Amino acid sequence: MNIYVNSKLMELAGQAKITDALTTLNITSQKGIAIAVNNNVVPKSEWDTYILQEEDKITLIKAAG
Repeated sequence: MNIYVNSKLMELAGQAKITDALTTLNITSQKGIAIAVNNNVVPKSEWDTYILQEEDKITLIKAAG
């Protein structure tokens, strides 16, 4: 499946969740991260269950500090 993360194409195998995308991106800590899928913010409590769809556009924001 193809999705876009911050406008960059990313390929994931099969049915994937937000946490699968984070793992593929080597993001191990979810601290200070906000995620929106197709311009809709997804609460961190739903990242393990939110199933991504083909061509979803994910905006990933990391807090700087």
